[in-house]
Amino acid sequence: MTFPRDWMFRRFQLYGFLKNLRFFDPFLILFFREMGFSFLDIGLLYSIREICTNILEIPTGVLADAFGRRRAMIASFSAYLASFALFYLFPRFWVYALAMVLFALGETFRSGTHKAMILEYLRIKKLTDQRVSYYGHTRAASQFGSAIASLGAAGLVFYAGSYRIVFLASMVPYVLELFLMISYPKALDGERHVATGPWSRRLTGQIATTGKDFLAALRQPALLKGLFSSAGFDAMFRATKDYLQPILQVQALALPVLLSFEADRRVAVVVGVLYFFIYLATCCASAQAGRVQGWLRSLPFAINASYLAGAALLVAAGAAAWIDIPGVAIAAFLGVYALQNLRRPMLVGYLSELMSHRTMATGLSVESQLRTLLVAGLAPLVGFLADRFGVGIGILAIALGAMALLPLVRVSKVDRANG
Repeated sequence: MTFPRDWMFRRFQLYGFLKNLRFFDPFLILFFREMGFSFLDIGLLYSIREICTNILEIPTGVLADAFGRRRAMIASFSAYLASFALFYLFPRFWVYALAMVLFALGETFRSGTHKAMILEYLRIKKLTDQRVSYYGHTRAASQFGSAIASLGAAGLVFYAGSYRIVFLASMVPYVLELFLMISYPKALDGERHVATGPWSRRLTGQIATTGKDFLAALRQPALLKGLFSSAGFDAMFRATKDYLQPILQVQALALPVLLSFEADRRVAVVVGVLYFFIYLATCCASAQAGRVQGWLRSLPFAINASYLAGAALLVAAGAAAWIDIPGVAIAAFLGVYALQNLRRPMLVGYLSELMSHRTMATGLSVESQLRTLLVAGLAPLVGFLADRFGVGIGILAIALGAMALLPLVRVSKVDRANG
């Protein structure tokens, strides 16, 4: 059975494409290094972002379920735009810390909310059995956006001679996202708890209703393992993925290309092109998530195998960076990127089987909260180890820790959730 490629599906794809036109992504660590920050400084900024995300995750998820997911998404992209403006205009550590807070606000309003809208649409259309394949194809559009952004960012940095311009460019697609969110149908807001009185009473009522439903779901050990499997893998990935940038920088400077240009411009071109191919690979991986699940015939087995394979590849990446074989480290990172994007649709499908559609945004926000809590602790650790012992050791330490946790996050087959 295949799902319809209707106008709503195309809007979901357009959302993902525009959302991932983050021209700063391939150069974020290089940008901070250009500003004179140490790896520990960068880790602290990442930690500020993740701690704020953690604090705000549940309240914003509840607000999304209570007052409408479209409004939550509009608030999200407004916060992103303010963050990008600060990064571009005011190159100071504490201003960047504030920008990270605003970025976290955008993440918390968005995280889980749009996935809940997609799953709500599938429930309305009676296509819930197509969750993995449907979400995989919409995520593929996101990764294609990242591929295009990588080439665009390379051109921008090459032209400007500085990484700052990527934040200004990132504001354009996010303005378009605001208008796209306004065009979404009201039905995707989901079921909301109706209460009379002031907004505070309505919010309290929604918290009580949502909390009761979700606490009941948390009594399922399978759900807890699924949440930790998803959050643990994503935290490992997010805490280390940007350290591919200094590895690519080393490789770019070693290649005998564009030798007539200054180092930053050479790095911009090589890094941008390599990220383009990385994101093309992740685009293909996301689109094939449903097919891979079918080949393996077991969603839990696919989730567990991908966790182990991802951790092993990250061990290889860290070890290769440590002994100065950047080509092997880059290839291993490519595998981790592909696996993360193959795995993510599977986890969304698996978790959605265990959660009520009424509390989907809140449930997926809890998963994001677990992930951000882990990243908040891991990011400064990676930065400290990278400053002290080198990037390879920082990556290797996180990967080995993730492998040790596999017995605690192994998922198993479960019955579908009711409701």
